[in-house]
Amino acid sequence: MSVSLEPTKEQIKEQKLYASMGMSDEEFAMVEGILGRLPNWTETGLFSVMWSEHCSYKNSKPVLRKFPTKGPQVLQGPGEGAGIVDIGDEQAVVFKMESHNHPSAIEPYQGAATGVGGIIRDVFSMGARPIAMLNSLRFGELQTKRGKYLFEEVVAGIAGYGNCIGIPTVGGEIQFDPCYEGNPLVNAMCVGLIDHKDIQRGIAAGVGNTVMYVGAKTGRDGIHGATFASEELSEASEEKRPAVQVGDPFMEKLLLEACLEVVKSDALVGIQDMGAAGLTSSSAEMASKAGSGVEMNLNLVPQRETGMTAYEMMLSESQERMLLVVKKGREDEIKVIFEKYGLDAVAIGRVTDDKMLRLLHKGEVVAEVPADALAEDAPVYNKPSQEPAYFAEFQAIENSEPEVVNYKDTLLGLLQAPTIASKEWVYDQYDYQVRTNTIVAPGSDAAVLRVRGTNKGLAMTTDCNSRYIFLDPEMGGKIAVAEAARNIVASGGRPLAITDCLNFGNPEKPEIFWQIEKSADGISAACTALNAPVIGGNVSLYNERSGEAVYPTPTIGMVGLVEDLAHVTTQQVKAAGDVVYLVGETATEFGGSELQKLVYGKIFGKAPYIDLEVEASRQESILTAIREGLLQSAHDVSEGGVAVALAEKAFGAAGLGIDVTLEGSAVTALFSETQSRFVVTVKEENAAAFEKVIPDAKKIGIVTADANITINGDTGVLLEGTVEEFRSAWKGAIPCLVKSEA
Repeated sequence: MSVSLEPTKEQIKEQKLYASMGMSDEEFAMVEGILGRLPNWTETGLFSVMWSEHCSYKNSKPVLRKFPTKGPQVLQGPGEGAGIVDIGDEQAVVFKMESHNHPSAIEPYQGAATGVGGIIRDVFSMGARPIAMLNSLRFGELQTKRGKYLFEEVVAGIAGYGNCIGIPTVGGEIQFDPCYEGNPLVNAMCVGLIDHKDIQRGIAAGVGNTVMYVGAKTGRDGIHGATFASEELSEASEEKRPAVQVGDPFMEKLLLEACLEVVKSDALVGIQDMGAAGLTSSSAEMASKAGSGVEMNLNLVPQRETGMTAYEMMLSESQERMLLVVKKGREDEIKVIFEKYGLDAVAIGRVTDDKMLRLLHKGEVVAEVPADALAEDAPVYNKPSQEPAYFAEFQAIENSEPEVVNYKDTLLGLLQAPTIASKEWVYDQYDYQVRTNTIVAPGSDAAVLRVRGTNKGLAMTTDCNSRYIFLDPEMGGKIAVAEAARNIVASGGRPLAITDCLNFGNPEKPEIFWQIEKSADGISAACTALNAPVIGGNVSLYNERSGEAVYPTPTIGMVGLVEDLAHVTTQQVKAAGDVVYLVGETATEFGGSELQKLVYGKIFGKAPYIDLEVEASRQESILTAIREGLLQSAHDVSEGGVAVALAEKAFGAAGLGIDVTLEGSAVTALFSETQSRFVVTVKEENAAAFEKVIPDAKKIGIVTADANITINGDTGVLLEGTVEEFRSAWKGAIPCLVKSEA
C-alpha cells in the first residue's frame, strides 16, 4: 500500500490541520509551548488523542474529584486498569465498567464486541482472572428498522465475544427511550478475582528495563478511535467506520491465559492494556506513573499491514494487545510463555530516565515529547454550568396521579413496556453458566457467583434510571447508586464499591455540564452514605446525534460480598402460605415513572425523593433479616411500582400466586415509584422474628397455591388474573417488537 507524504509542521499550523484531530487553537499553542517548537504530524497525533476527553477527562476531572474513592476495603482506586477491593482471606475482587457508545452507533456488532474485549483486558492487566461480564444498554423504542438493527447487533456482539472467550455474561440492564434512537449507549463491565500477592500495576519503572509488545499484530483499525469518541455523532459519522476496531475473542483468550501466567513471574515490572489511543496511551501513561521515560523503535512493532507510518502505529486501536515492562536480561522468560500460546512477544524499547516518550522509525527520531505532558499534565477545563429552564418548571409541578381507568390493563401495559418487559430474549443469547460458578443467573435483582474454594459469593449489578436524572440530576444520581445497592442487598450481599460510566451529551453546553455536576453530587452523597466508594470507571461525553443529547445516564456498576452462600436470596416467591410484606412507605411520586410515560407519552415533574439515611438504615435491616435466615425472597420496588414488583416475584415460581391488599389511593399504591422499598416474603413461623427486625414492615398478604395474582384495595379487588396471563405479556413484549415490521 502506498503512503502519502505527511504534512509539514508549518502546514499543520497554517492550515490548522490539528483541528481535524479534535484539537483547539489554544491546545495547539500549548503543545508548541511545551515543546518549544512546532510539533510534527506524529507528535500532533499523540497530543490529540491523549488530550481528547476520552483519554484525558479534561472536561470532567473537576467533577470526578468529588467522588469518594477511599475506604478500608479499597486496595486500588481510580488510575489503573481497574479498581480492586478486598474480600478477605488475601483475596480481592477487581472490576471496572467502560463505554463503547460511538463505535456501536455506526458498527454495532464490532463496537459492542470490542467494548467487551477492552474491559476484559483492563481486568486481567491487573493480574486478575475475569469471572463475569455485565452490561448496561440504552436504545430507542424499537419502532424503526435501524433501532431494531442496533439492538439486535449490539446484543449479538456482546454474546459473540463473551461466549467465545468463555466468560459468563451474568447480568445487566436495558432501557429504551426515543432519545437513544441515534446514539445508543453500550456500557460493558467485567469482574475478576485475584490473590493480593498477584496484583499488578501499569508502570514503566527501572531505567534500562525492556518494553515488550505482546499479543496481536497492529493494523490500521481504530486509528483516532479516542478522538472519534470525543465528538458528537452526525450524519457524517458513518464515514468514520474505519475508526471501529475489529475484535478476535479467540486471540484474546490466548492473551488472557498468557498474561495470567506472566504475572506470576517476578521478571514482570508493569503491564497495561493498549486500549483507547493504543500504543500511545499505554506507553505514555506507564512512563508518567513511574516518573520515567520510554524509548521505542517502531520498526520492531509487529504489523499486519505494510507501509504503516509511525503516526498510524501509535494511534491504532487494534485489539488484543498489551504493553509490558520486563526486567532487563529476562526477556526470553517472557517470550517463552507467549510463544507457548502462539503470540508475538517482542522487545520494542526500553525505560529511560529522561521522562520523555521518544519514538524511532526507519533510523530517525520521529517523535520526542514529555510523557507527563501527554498523560498527567493534559489541560483541565472548568466548563460553564447553567441550570436548564426546564428544571425549575418541573420542580414547580405538584405531584399528582396519572389518570388510570383500568388497573389490570394498566399493569399489562407496564409489563409490556420495553424497559420493564422480560429481557430473556437478550440473556438467552449469553452463556451465563460457563465455568459453572453462577449461582443466581440473569432475571433476579443481582447476579451472584461463588468464590470457588470458599463459602463466599459475589453479587453484582448495573443500574441507572436516566429519566429521573434528566428530571433532577442530583436526586437521580443518588437513586442510581441506591438502587444498585438495594439489588445487592436483596440478593444477600453487602455493597463494597462502585464503578461508573458517565454518559452525557456535549459538556461545552452549560446545561449539559450542569447535569454532569449535579449527578456527580448525587452519586458522591449516596456512595458516602452507603459506604460504597468509586474505585474507577469511564466518562463518555458528546453522546449526541445532530445536536440532540441523550438523557444524562451515569450508569452504576456495583459489586457486593455475600459472606455465606446460605445468605443468597432471589426475588421469586418460594412456598404457598408465606407472608408477603412491603417494607417502606409509599408516596404519590410519578415524575419520570413508567406509568407517566405510558399515560402521557412523555416525562415531566419531580423525580422521586430519596432520603439516604432512611435508605442506608433500611438496607441494613433487610441484610440483617437475610443473614438471620428470616427471608424467603426479596425484591426491590423500582420501575412500575409495587404492582410490577409483585408480578415479577410470581413469574419465576411455578404454580404459585400472590394475594395482597394495599392501603390508600389505588393508583399510588399500585404504581408509584417511591424509593427505598422492598417486597419480601417470610415463612409464617418467622413472621414475628422478622417484625422485630423491621417493625415498620407492613404485612400485605400471602403467597398462594392457585397461580393467580390478586391485588385488593380499600374498596375491594383492584386487579386479578392468572400469573400466566401477566407473564405472557411480560415475556412476549421484546420478541414481538424485534420481529414486527417497522
